[in-house]
Amino acid sequence: MKKGFMFLISLFIANPLIAQTLNTPTYKIVITCQSPEYEVGCSKATYQGTNKKTGSTITLQGSQVMSLCADGVTPCHSLGYKFINDKTVYFVSEDGILTVTAGSKELLNETGQWDN
Repeated sequence: MKKGFMFLISLFIANPLIAQTLNTPTYKIVITCQSPEYEVGCSKATYQGTNKKTGSTITLQGSQVMSLCADGVTPCHSLGYKFINDKTVYFVSEDGILTVTAGSKELLNETGQWDN
């Protein structure tokens, strides 16, 4: 029993979840990175968006979008996070802009503030 408990604690310490919160006029968005700490970028991220007016919540899986360095291979800079729900794409930029598109149609574009 004690071994199992210590194993669970070591997993949490070795791979703490990193969460960021963006507040836009309409939504509160929590992005949680579930990738290993040693990984450059975040290949496994969770988006939890809550409508501030209705309280409805959507949870999506996605990843961080990285620009590449001059060598064309190495990830250099985070552009934001991309999440896909059927044919709808949610993009949350590092600048705090939430853009939701369906095909070429923009459904939402809101600027928010990242909580520290």
